[in-house]
Amino acid sequence: MNSSIGQTALHTIDLEARSVAGLAASIDGAFNKTVERIHQSTGRLVISGIGKSAIVAQKIVSTLNSTGTPSLFMHAADAIHGDLGMIGPEDIVMIISKSGESPEIKVLVPLVKNFGNTLIGMVGNTGSFLAQNSDHILNTTVSQEACPNNLAPTSSTTAQMVMGDVIAVCLMQLNGFSGEDFARFHPGGNLGKRLYLRVGDLSRANGKPQVLPDANLKEVIVEITEKRLGVTAVVDGAGQLCGIITDGDLRRMLEKNDDIRNIQAADILSPSPKTVPSGLLAVEALDLLRRYDISQLIVADDGIYQGILHIHDLVREGIV
Repeated sequence: MNSSIGQTALHTIDLEARSVAGLAASIDGAFNKTVERIHQSTGRLVISGIGKSAIVAQKIVSTLNSTGTPSLFMHAADAIHGDLGMIGPEDIVMIISKSGESPEIKVLVPLVKNFGNTLIGMVGNTGSFLAQNSDHILNTTVSQEACPNNLAPTSSTTAQMVMGDVIAVCLMQLNGFSGEDFARFHPGGNLGKRLYLRVGDLSRANGKPQVLPDANLKEVIVEITEKRLGVTAVVDGAGQLCGIITDGDLRRMLEKNDDIRNIQAADILSPSPKTVPSGLLAVEALDLLRRYDISQLIVADDGIYQGILHIHDLVREGIV
């Protein structure tokens, strides 16, 4: 590896890490008031910026919306050509800028103030026009950009991004935003499945292998073979779970017995199988499968057999 490349990479990481660490000094009473003002708002948080700060603003808006804080992105240049109409009377406006002196920002700030909306400036220059005209300031000052010319936004945009995450997480806590809430906003993809898919959703798609305790060996083998899950439950006439028989149980039984003509399901079942309720999250069932190093779980509600969850179900749905 070219040593100069490695040194440059490590130096860049060090500078950006320092920019993030420096944000700790900005977490004070003023920061608390800013977050509380957003939390108390009955409107949305409209976030604006220009250049790289606009891109950061879009990411922050996305994070806030997905964690329960309604937000909108408004490009600073477009704002003065009609997009100001998206700002409602109860909305809070946040403008992100490193310098706080960009021409578009200087035009936008007075317009927002004239609307009477609360203005938050996320700014890297606390003596700037934006900072001086904001109701609340989020200080994202950095000592040096990672760019070797100290020009391209690098450390400063990293600091802005992290400050946005800090605000989002604080608001999540204030709002009591739970895993169930997160699932409602993320129903698609593997992430959504991990948050809402439950054991019963998967087991219902499988066959439901079951035999009575007095079933003979042929009936047990046929049931395991037909349902193709490598297992059958043993239940009584009321559907109450009595135990489980796996294909491994069958092999061990055959090794131990020469005469198998009178063997019944009750003779070879395991009476205390691992069970899960149908309402358990599938990802939690995965933890149990891994912990006990098994391939299937019996699904039962209040002792009544409901079906089988197999590790392949979780693989198929992308939970694994």
